[in-house]
Amino acid sequence: MFSKKIRSVAGIGLAVALAVTTWPGGVAVAGSCPVDLPQGGEPVTLNPGDFTGPIDNPYWPMAPGSTWIYRETDPSGGKQKVRVHVTSRTKEILGIQATVVHDVVSEGGPIIENKWDWYEQDACGNVWNMGENTKEYENGGVVSTEGSWEAGVDGAQPGIVVPADPTVGMTYRQEFYTGQAEDQAEILSVSEQAEVPFGHFTDVLMTRDFTPLHPEILEYKLYAKGVGPVLVCGVSGGSGTEELIRFEPGTA
Repeated sequence: MFSKKIRSVAGIGLAVALAVTTWPGGVAVAGSCPVDLPQGGEPVTLNPGDFTGPIDNPYWPMAPGSTWIYRETDPSGGKQKVRVHVTSRTKEILGIQATVVHDVVSEGGPIIENKWDWYEQDACGNVWNMGENTKEYENGGVVSTEGSWEAGVDGAQPGIVVPADPTVGMTYRQEFYTGQAEDQAEILSVSEQAEVPFGHFTDVLMTRDFTPLHPEILEYKLYAKGVGPVLVCGVSGGSGTEELIRFEPGTA
């Protein structure tokens, strides 16, 4: 839902005192909760029984009907409108009923990007990124679907959007599809402040987002409890800023 080159955010962190089973060649699983953060392209095995909803992680609650409106400003001063809306629809991925989130970017009226994201929350409160279907437009026609992926298809692996219990220093992958979607993040703070047109927030989660596909790009993203992402600051690689200007919570 943010810059076209780096998408979606977060990681997972748990303090778990349970018996641990290691899935062959993949992330360890303790009971119903992952112990290790997924890194790079390593496989992870998810249990559909652990994904029963709702998505109520405080750093990004996604009740159906929730809508966020952002103003994106590029380095040259150009402005775009970003609308993110949680639908009541689901899509089955790896046996999990993932929530469908619609993300539309427009510039002066015409749509320049139309994206469907698929998220779901596990029993521990981690919100997983299960994939996205994205299309970029020019003059009303589709010019690119780069960045589209679905967990379990062609080697793509799920990542994390928001952690259940973020801890400073965590690193993790947000998504993985070789050569198409390899976003990663690191949690820098859980005690920041952010002021955007929608309001002033404290105890904000801040992440550093990057991707080996475009090593020159670096963004910082901030999440406010009870709201979700409120600010994105691109500091390298041509990214701009994205500020929350309106939020309408849905019905839990």
